[in-house]
Amino acid sequence: MADTVDEYIASFPPAVQEVLEEVRRTIHAAVPGAEEKISYQIPTITLDGTALLHFSGWKSHIALYPIPPIDEDLTPYISGKGTLKFPLDKPIPYDLVTRIAKAFVAARNSQE
Repeated sequence: MADTVDEYIASFPPAVQEVLEEVRRTIHAAVPGAEEKISYQIPTITLDGTALLHFSGWKSHIALYPIPPIDEDLTPYISGKGTLKFPLDKPIPYDLVTRIAKAFVAARNSQE
């Protein structure tokens, strides 16, 4: 079990590590001041000390949790009640990852 996000990412094959690092960079670029930790045994992006979203690597996909409050049609990526899955055998939509991260920040700001 990984204690840090770096350890978590390092536990994957190089090709998956590359995608996880880019997801990580994309989220941090979209959420100024974001921090990270391991929670539920996966990388968790936090903002102001509170979990914002999680991401994880799997054998055939990368996942983001939970499903964000955005209007775009996420249907091709929805898996279960609260997971988005991005297949590793297709280009990862990093622009969508950016919009997802920003949507979580906007939703949090509207609740304050």
